Amino acid sequence: MKVTIIGGGVIGLCSAYYLQQEGHEITVIDRGDITDGCSFGNMGYISPSHFIPLASPGIISEGFKHMLSSSSPFYIKPRLNWQLMQWGYHFWKNSNTATVKKNAPHLNDLLQLSRHLINNMRNEIGDVFEMEEKGCLMMCKQQKTLDHEFHLADEAEKFGLTVERLQKDAVQQLEPDVELNVAGAVLFKDDCHFNPGKMMVALKKYLETKNVRFQLNTTVTGFEKANNKISAVITDKGKFNTGEIVLSPGSWLPALAKMMGISLLLQPGKGYSHTYAQLEKNIRYPAILVDGRCAVTPWGQSLRIGGTMELSGINQNILISRMKGIYDSATDFYPGLKIDFPPAGKIWSGLRPVTPDGLPYIGKAANIDNVLIAGGHAMLGISMGTGTGKLVSEIIQRKTTTINISAFDPERF
Repeated sequence: MKVTIIGGGVIGLCSAYYLQQEGHEITVIDRGDITDGCSFGNMGYISPSHFIPLASPGIISEGFKHMLSSSSPFYIKPRLNWQLMQWGYHFWKNSNTATVKKNAPHLNDLLQLSRHLINNMRNEIGDVFEMEEKGCLMMCKQQKTLDHEFHLADEAEKFGLTVERLQKDAVQQLEPDVELNVAGAVLFKDDCHFNPGKMMVALKKYLETKNVRFQLNTTVTGFEKANNKISAVITDKGKFNTGEIVLSPGSWLPALAKMMGISLLLQPGKGYSHTYAQLEKNIRYPAILVDGRCAVTPWGQSLRIGGTMELSGINQNILISRMKGIYDSATDFYPGLKIDFPPAGKIWSGLRPVTPDGLPYIGKAANIDNVLIAGGHAMLGISMGTGTGKLVSEIIQRKTTTINISAFDPERF
């Protein structure tokens, strides 16, 4: 069967990976060259620890406290936008304890599935993306933040995750090369990390050996529809006939879905990062700096710092103040880390697709027989990529899915 995947980020490539195993004829269409999306410059975490949805208690009050500050971890660009207001209303509705308690098991199922599958993928395409299975630290400066993380560790253990609660001296022992400024941390031992850019390049090369076709730097402009199906994808490079469509274009999902007559609530959440090469002294463990709401990831002597959530629409504008907030947090947590503030031209930004409840969209479109929607993974695209790709393949094959996907219904709002 001809399958057209619109979007060449980690969700699209993982979908192609599992679909090609079933013998489908696959074309991946992407508006860029695959190296320019949020799958490339993120922190590279596979994080079963991230089972709490982004829409959670306290996020609204925390967001309002910071949202008008362009240097804060969470920023909403002030503007009148109906889609943003709709999204914000549903985000508010879902940011409560009862909804989180309902949704967390579904996130956990997908995260655990993906964590299991990434090892199989690595074994098949080659261990070329610097994967390390040492866990991830949730580092806290304030005692009240650490107490909250210890509570989340209790919840994590209920899902079968392995955690270690660490006081200040124990955390410092894990990082003997760099002085820390922390109260303590939780080590989530099931987490792992790798270089996402190398993973994306390696996966694309592997798929090309399996006769997956890539149509890059190509913009989708419309669709031909017949008999309640999409029969062809119209682009600025020509028409592509298709049997099935996987719609996985990241933050461009609402615009492309609208061309099909499908309404989806989703906002692009911009994140920033910078990668330092060949540091004389580097950290050993990836870490979420909880109080600073940013993250650090080491690969050998290289280090990436990144984070923030900026709701400012579809754009690639760089706000230097956003990166300054990340840099200040990193150097505050790691006073022994000798890094300079990056030049403007070396700051990366990417648009993470964020749904109103923190769960991705995975499933068939309600009123178009051959369209499958896969998107809205926010900061967890890498963490959920393999699991989502596996589910996409199972849905198209009309198989029973490995996990229950009812909570991921694309048209649930």
